[in-house]
Amino acid sequence: MEKQNVTVAIYNSHQEAEAAIKELQKSGFDMGKLSIVGKDYHTEEQVLGYYNTGDRVKYWGKLGAFWGGFVGLLFGSAFFVLPGIGHVMILGPVAGWILGALENAVVVGGLSALGAGLFSIGIPKDSVVKYETALKADKFLVIAHGSKEEAEKARTALDKTSENECIVHQQ
Repeated sequence: MEKQNVTVAIYNSHQEAEAAIKELQKSGFDMGKLSIVGKDYHTEEQVLGYYNTGDRVKYWGKLGAFWGGFVGLLFGSAFFVLPGIGHVMILGPVAGWILGALENAVVVGGLSALGAGLFSIGIPKDSVVKYETALKADKFLVIAHGSKEEAEKARTALDKTSENECIVHQQ
């Protein structure tokens, strides 16, 4: 997997993550280089479902409206049940990174499939563990990648939002 310049911001709620995506869009950031990762919750009362037919994705769950609003905006999608984390929805290139890591049998001790995908593009293991921990705590990750200039542009836009933390990983 090719190493990337990646900016990762952690948000407490889906409303904050949504505001971040809108700020990136307003700044002119290439939305094809943006991903969002977060948990959704399965309960007995709430049907949870996902299907993908070509470029059309349908998703039901507690945050279905939130995820559905970004399906047409972000490219690529996946729904995983990750041990220790739970039901995780991923929109954007990170979905492909995870699948690439799994297909290439990238195994990184103690990391989930998400962690292996992030590690495979050059994010240090200690940062990956931090991001997995954030997901376990029901937070959302907004991940932007591209050239060094694009990663910095993303950070500048994300600094205008209410992120808990924003880190640029440069290669």
